[in-house]
Amino acid sequence: MKTGWRISFFFITIIIAVLSFWNYKNRIYDWDMPGYIGSLYTLKFPDAPDTIRKLTYSEIQKKAPEDQFRDILGIQKPADNARQAFANNTRAFMEQLPYYQIKVGYNLGILFLYQLGLSSPDAVLFLSIISYFISGLLLFYIIRIIFPENYILTGVLTISIMLLPPMTFMARVATPDMFVLQFLLIFMMGIIQQWKKWTMFSVLFAITFIRPDYIPFTLSYLAVAGIYGYLNNKKIEIAFILQSIILFTLYVSITNFYGYPGWKHLFYDTFIYRREFISGSPPDFSINDYLAIIFTKIIYFKKVTITSVGLLILTFYLSKDLWIRTLAVFFLINIYIKFLFFPHSSGLRFFFGYIILLIILFLYVLSKKYNGFKLRKIA
Repeated sequence: MKTGWRISFFFITIIIAVLSFWNYKNRIYDWDMPGYIGSLYTLKFPDAPDTIRKLTYSEIQKKAPEDQFRDILGIQKPADNARQAFANNTRAFMEQLPYYQIKVGYNLGILFLYQLGLSSPDAVLFLSIISYFISGLLLFYIIRIIFPENYILTGVLTISIMLLPPMTFMARVATPDMFVLQFLLIFMMGIIQQWKKWTMFSVLFAITFIRPDYIPFTLSYLAVAGIYGYLNNKKIEIAFILQSIILFTLYVSITNFYGYPGWKHLFYDTFIYRREFISGSPPDFSINDYLAIIFTKIIYFKKVTITSVGLLILTFYLSKDLWIRTLAVFFLINIYIKFLFFPHSSGLRFFFGYIILLIILFLYVLSKKYNGFKLRKIA
């Protein structure tokens, strides 16, 4: 069996490396890239905003295919006035950066690769590729824990998940989605292996540090774990309260330090009207405007709904364990919390991390139900 696992790991590593190279060859220079490169250059040229803007776009131009660069500039048909303003007006560009600067852990990862000698566009995209590779290895390890005596099934499941379109897409673009997925997988590893409270907290801290918009997920997990513990032990865990205070303080500190405009600005700029200057006009919209957008977007949220609800139902069918069922509901609720804050129904990558957690939980209860689908020796 040990030999089988070694061979399986060897082949999985090669396949994931090949997939990583394939994703890198098909990398995408999208309109988020200037924000992260601009955030990088603010560390190097804190008092030179014109230099930051010009260097950002000139470095992208050296690397990006012409059609993708024209899209970043907003001059592809139909033209995008906001993107044109960001590319040509320093004040407009700098006012956008707080949306990106608050992803502190992700930006530090970019800085590390940049300091190693990569160009700024390569540092951004290569971080996604590295994260894809590491996520594949973590996924293999987790599935091995779930199916400890079935290396063939483990390998097949790992590659199948790594080939899912949202996974390969996240590996190709300039976003922190793939980077934070590594830590979501580590979080799930801790759930399965029942890590201690402060070890789990360190993972939650890292997730929040990388993407502060995950604060509903990290805080709600602590709330769920605390309530579940109280119902079972009739004891209030002070550790969970203290951890929640630390995470909330981290979130407030990051958003205040970088001058994050806030959720209302983000929602307005994303779903109502992308302003050239954030300081130019307030993000005025009513609750009716908000609900109209939510109801419109949820119609196109069918894939996520069907997949996540289906996984929830299967998990409930296979397991009567209250903690497992609680976790399944927790993951599902967080998908819709995310949707209510950011209803980007066509952007599956925004919700895919939670879906991966549901998939892993489903595989875990499936293994428990059917004893790991153990391999049997052929007589």
